[in-house]
Amino acid sequence: MRRRERLNQILSVIVGHGSMDVDALARQFDVSHATIRRDLELLEQQRLVSRTRGGATTHSAFTDMPLNYKTAQDLDEKRRIAHEARRHVQGARVVGMTGGTTVAEFAHLLLDHEGLTVVTNALNVALHLLDNPRLRVFVGGGELRSSSQETVGHNTEAFFTQYNLDVAFLGVDGVDASAGCTNYDPAGARANGELLRRARRRIVLADAAKLGRLALAQVCALSAVDLLITDDRADPAQVERIREQGPEVTLV
Repeated sequence: MRRRERLNQILSVIVGHGSMDVDALARQFDVSHATIRRDLELLEQQRLVSRTRGGATTHSAFTDMPLNYKTAQDLDEKRRIAHEARRHVQGARVVGMTGGTTVAEFAHLLLDHEGLTVVTNALNVALHLLDNPRLRVFVGGGELRSSSQETVGHNTEAFFTQYNLDVAFLGVDGVDASAGCTNYDPAGARANGELLRRARRRIVLADAAKLGRLALAQVCALSAVDLLITDDRADPAQVERIREQGPEVTLV
């Protein structure tokens, strides 16, 4: 396993559990204690974890993984979800897009479209779309979040209220049958919720690892979602509970 991949997985484990000790990480990744300590030192230098005596900790309810780490996770599944999402652009003239790695994969697939207007608060999405001069792209200003490359805040929310969207494509940190769609960042949740309210059709893109996950702030209830596109690793019981709340669910 390459170091970048191991760092990504170590960070994911720590975020998921809240804390981990060196012994457990060394066993899980089949490397030496010294290797794990060097990895934790690097993650601490990047302000992603805090080292403790014998391990490392983070506060998963408040800490989101940076986008460059999340991009490598479940990439094949995210690309399948993106290809399915592309089918739902047909007939739309104005679409809204939040940030997130799955939505960014979806943005790559719009490079052969024309006559489409895209409204987004995600800088990485906007930069992808700039490669197609036949698209019109509107980007909201506000405070920039490094973890998602999205703008948030009152300016972003006010920006979204100016547009009427045919369809919105939403990336989230968690999808739970009771709590709905959630994000780690409350300001991001408010901004993305406003985008959702401006759309006639609302589509959530989330890989199976996010199903059943509960992040800090609610973006919307599942009753506000028309379609959830996820991958075929999703737990059937979770999928059924989500469907009972209203949205269609497509597995890819």
